[in-house]
Amino acid sequence: MTVYAPGSDESEVGPTDAAGHGRTRRWLWRVVAAIAAVIVAGTVFSFGYNVATRHRASPPVGLTYVRTGDISTRYRQWGESGTPIVLVHGFIESADTWQYLAPRLAAAGHRVYALDLDGFGYTQRGAPFDLDHQTSQLLEFIQALRLERPIVVGHSSGAAIVAAATLRNPEAVGGLMFLDGDGLSSGAGARSPVTKLLIDPYRTTLLRLAVRSDTLVQTAYRSACGPSCPKLDASGIDQWRRPLQVPGAEPALWAMMNLGVPGLSSDRIAELARIPLPKSVVFGAADSVFSSDTPIRTAERIGAGAPTMIPGARHLTPVNSPGAVASAILALAQSR
Repeated sequence: MTVYAPGSDESEVGPTDAAGHGRTRRWLWRVVAAIAAVIVAGTVFSFGYNVATRHRASPPVGLTYVRTGDISTRYRQWGESGTPIVLVHGFIESADTWQYLAPRLAAAGHRVYALDLDGFGYTQRGAPFDLDHQTSQLLEFIQALRLERPIVVGHSSGAAIVAAATLRNPEAVGGLMFLDGDGLSSGAGARSPVTKLLIDPYRTTLLRLAVRSDTLVQTAYRSACGPSCPKLDASGIDQWRRPLQVPGAEPALWAMMNLGVPGLSSDRIAELARIPLPKSVVFGAADSVFSSDTPIRTAERIGAGAPTMIPGARHLTPVNSPGAVASAILALAQSR
């Protein structure tokens, strides 16, 4: 007969089970220790790397600036006479994005201007880097250079900037083009939750590693631009990279990523249809950023004619299809 002590239970852990639990605990402690070691090593590396790469790049010499409200805006100009055209770039672009397109417009008899929006390129950084501030910058740019009702072209997220400027002051604009963009906050502009999770020093390290990688810069460029784009040599890589390495660029970029790509509501964009201006919508037919029905929906929403689709072109049409885009802009200018 088996006698059990008071409070005992047949299910009590035996020596074998106890040994198994002990091994599990030791294994878990090793995993925790390994994770802690990785975190410590990553933190030490991150701090060290950030210190080693703390030097900021200088803007190129010979840039042109104009005062726009509370900041100094860098811009480029092509042509000295004719109807003015103002080109507004998209996210992580600059006035240099238009270097293949703008000379074609100037050769056709136009004065062409491209500015660096606040937070990008070599414009003096001045928070907040939001839609309202960048819209004010564009209108102040037009006023500062005494441009009489220019054609305004907004590429990608720049479509929201030119839309907001037109809605705020329709008399300042002579024509409107959405290029590879719908102007909506619900389009390509959703805020990424990753930016809220990344904290310093890790986010600074990751950003600098990405920006300093020729391979990543080339890959991002080819993905957005496509096989028809000019290949990036060392100078071309620097043109895309350096604006992200100048003083103030990193905090501005994180601030804008936390805000999300600028955009307006569908109802607000639809108000453009009531403004009597020449309007145009142009998209690359192979654009993977937006859905295939975005161009026609956008054209209907703003009161433009049928959208112009550039065969085989991806999202960065000012670079991969400058001739086709220039022809569309010239057609818009002629309809004023």
